[in-house]
Amino acid sequence: MGLNLTLKDAEPFCHLPDEAFDELNRVAISKAYPAHFHIFNQHDPPSDYLYIIKSGLVEIVALTPGGVEMVVDIRKEGAFFGSTPIFTGTEYTAGARTVTKTECYLIPAELLKKTAKHHPHLRQYFTHAIYSRVRNLYAEMVDDHNKAARSKMEAYPFQKRLSDIMSSPVETCPLTATVKEIARQMTRKKVGAILVCNKNGELSGIITERDLITKSLAREADDLRGSTAAQVMTAQPFSMSPHTYMYEATSFMVEHQISYLPILDQQKLVGIVTQQGLMKYRSQKSLLLIERIKKAGTIEELTTAKANLTKVAKALLSEARSHAETVEIISYIHHCILQRGFEIVLERMSDQGLTPPAIRYCFIIMGSGGRKEMLLGPDQDSGFIFENYPDDKKAEFDAFFIPFGEELVEAFARIGYPRCNGNVMVNNPLWRGRLNDWQNRIAGWINTPEPQKVRYSTIFFDFMPLVGDPSLCQDLRNIVHEQIRKFPLFLYHMMELDFKHKVPLTLLGRFSLEKDQKHKGQLSTKQTGSIFIVDCVRMFMLANQVDATTTLERLDRLVKLNIFSQDSAEHLKAAFEAFTFLRLRNEIRLVEKGQSPSHYLDPYALSSTEQDLLKEAFRAASKL
Repeated sequence: MGLNLTLKDAEPFCHLPDEAFDELNRVAISKAYPAHFHIFNQHDPPSDYLYIIKSGLVEIVALTPGGVEMVVDIRKEGAFFGSTPIFTGTEYTAGARTVTKTECYLIPAELLKKTAKHHPHLRQYFTHAIYSRVRNLYAEMVDDHNKAARSKMEAYPFQKRLSDIMSSPVETCPLTATVKEIARQMTRKKVGAILVCNKNGELSGIITERDLITKSLAREADDLRGSTAAQVMTAQPFSMSPHTYMYEATSFMVEHQISYLPILDQQKLVGIVTQQGLMKYRSQKSLLLIERIKKAGTIEELTTAKANLTKVAKALLSEARSHAETVEIISYIHHCILQRGFEIVLERMSDQGLTPPAIRYCFIIMGSGGRKEMLLGPDQDSGFIFENYPDDKKAEFDAFFIPFGEELVEAFARIGYPRCNGNVMVNNPLWRGRLNDWQNRIAGWINTPEPQKVRYSTIFFDFMPLVGDPSLCQDLRNIVHEQIRKFPLFLYHMMELDFKHKVPLTLLGRFSLEKDQKHKGQLSTKQTGSIFIVDCVRMFMLANQVDATTTLERLDRLVKLNIFSQDSAEHLKAAFEAFTFLRLRNEIRLVEKGQSPSHYLDPYALSSTEQDLLKEAFRAASKL
């Protein structure tokens, strides 16, 4: 079949002796596929062939936990796919879909396994072949975690019944209603779904906005005018009793990928529940805590509120939501605590007769706080930006902001935010100043990229306003972009710091653990994992002069700019979420044991699935 062009010089076939290769070449068959064709799907039984691409392009696709098909890898001419079931006996862990017209060589699985018996490197190569298993492993781990967590859920708010939260009465229409009438009704009533009932008032179907688009608007105009509810509805939709618990409905809707759930009481339509409505109730713990924070009158009350954050984090982690969203909620709570702490200290200063001078200022937070990626144990990374006031006002303004900065740092430490080891705090004159002071400071970092100055920049560049005039923060961001434009080589010095850290995996695929006494037998999910993704993505953002807050938002922006491909970005997102999940869960465990939260953990204490996930996440980070 002329396989030599694609196999003879490629791994792992290039190591085969001629007679073994010739046998593979003799029995292989050639098959052509049209564009956008699913050669096989995730979870399909094996086809008993290994596929090698002779010409064309193939996407490897996997399902997210929410059931959305996502591209996780691209295979080009000469690449292979479909090897996993051959050597594991399992179903396909991902699907394969052609992008363009594609021709593949198919090698029978039995012959490949027979050849691998005599040439063990062949089996080893395919067994360790990686095509972004991160997302599937992450989904499996999250599913296991949520099953365990559901059995331990606290009564509130998960024991609410659907009768407590459903919307009633429900918007309905008859089977004979036209599509035009239904669309108008949805618009007028501002609903995303209409329930279709027969003459007896019994539920016959459901019509969602998605149904209108996919079943009606895609038709020709003549067909559209004649369409009725009976023609476009989803017949016999899933439904539940009003006595069903909220968490049962949530799990059911996620599993079946539905956004609207009719509620029937003895076959009588009594209400409807939306997935969006369920989400609102799932954050009750965090909402109650935020309310207490905003009403706090003392630093001690904020200390108590922060101590309760671990319980909120644990509840959020058990809700099957996006773990990036969980971290954003946790960060928002941290921000609320810091803002209220700022206000309390300001009020206390006022009581002492010290009032802020009449200038514009902005209190900024940096590092993980500035990216909205704070977990349970963030330290203080903060600063002040002032408008460009005259030099002769400096003594007057320092008379307020120097003691105010000291009071802030002390108050935040009492609340539970440790002082920054690098002294990146508002009581340090290096981290407060006028806009022109900041401009000179940043220029000094960039023009003289000493290691310490580069470290400062990696913290500083993730800044955001917390209290005061946010326009000063945007002015400062413009200064950063201007300096990077002048000296783009500085970005290389930023990345150089990361090169000193190695992914903690040996050549044999085992974890490489810390040997120092403090963290012996552990590894860092931050310093040897997520930090690579955070730093690299930040570097691309700075290089392209664009702004976004979280790492995942930054990846989305880079995809739109064609800096990252969609599949590469999704691969990195999955790895980043995996690091985040494992780290946050570990921090919760440590806090519950009375210890300080840490990004160090023992990987061999994880389940086998979690160990596989962690390895794949490290490999994804290392590719950057």
